[in-house]
Amino acid sequence: MSEKKPIRVISWNVNGLRSVMQKQFSQSFESLDADILAIQETKLQAPQFVGPMKEFEGYQAFASHCTVKKGYSGVAAYTRMTPLQVRHGIGIPRYDDEGRILELAFDDFTVFNVYFPNGKMSPERLEYKLDFYRDFFDHAGRLKSEGRNLVIVGDFNTAHNEIDLKNPKANEKYSGFLRIERDWMDRIIADGFVDVFRHFHPDEVRYSWWSYRFNARAKNIGWRIDYAFVSRNMIEQNRIRKAFICDEIPGSDHCPVGIEIER
Repeated sequence: MSEKKPIRVISWNVNGLRSVMQKQFSQSFESLDADILAIQETKLQAPQFVGPMKEFEGYQAFASHCTVKKGYSGVAAYTRMTPLQVRHGIGIPRYDDEGRILELAFDDFTVFNVYFPNGKMSPERLEYKLDFYRDFFDHAGRLKSEGRNLVIVGDFNTAHNEIDLKNPKANEKYSGFLRIERDWMDRIIADGFVDVFRHFHPDEVRYSWWSYRFNARAKNIGWRIDYAFVSRNMIEQNRIRKAFICDEIPGSDHCPVGIEIER
């Protein structure tokens, strides 16, 4: 009897789904061979999520769209596995109205696709970002305390440690690498969530985002701000097989990141 293939969960900030569709998204989609592909920053309204952007053979598609600003935020997921339940947000309008959270519940684990806010725009947006971390992980923590197996993937918009960006000293006073943001990453881990890539690759220098400026990607001047976290019980159960970063996949300023889960 052949061994069952693991479940591949992949996250990718596409920085505009309409844009990436013009950059061989269909070919990249096929090559990733994801069982669940979670994408962020679709920048679509609900009526625009149709046709080739939604219909991939063998997959069901779900999305949360921003309702307060056109061409902004938005997350979507394509899944070969039929979810038992799909939730759009966590019941807090100030986050849910920006289309930042999609929850897919399956038999023995739940996947959150999350586009965490960027805090660079203003002090108010930094406060919004920190509030979002608090309220989202309060919600996730309650589910974890019920014994749920959780997978949280997405663009966290924060590099955790110095290994996670090319120029840490030059960026320590900017949102994305502020101590107050990095403290939240510490807190998430202390509260029982595991950064899967760093769990398997504690010393490996890999990035998931590069500025479009200064030829940064070609020079590999990047940040690791896209993550797959799981509740620690999934590590203890030996459910997680591997973690990977697909930095060879073009089309966005981010690249896909993912994990494999034992069936």
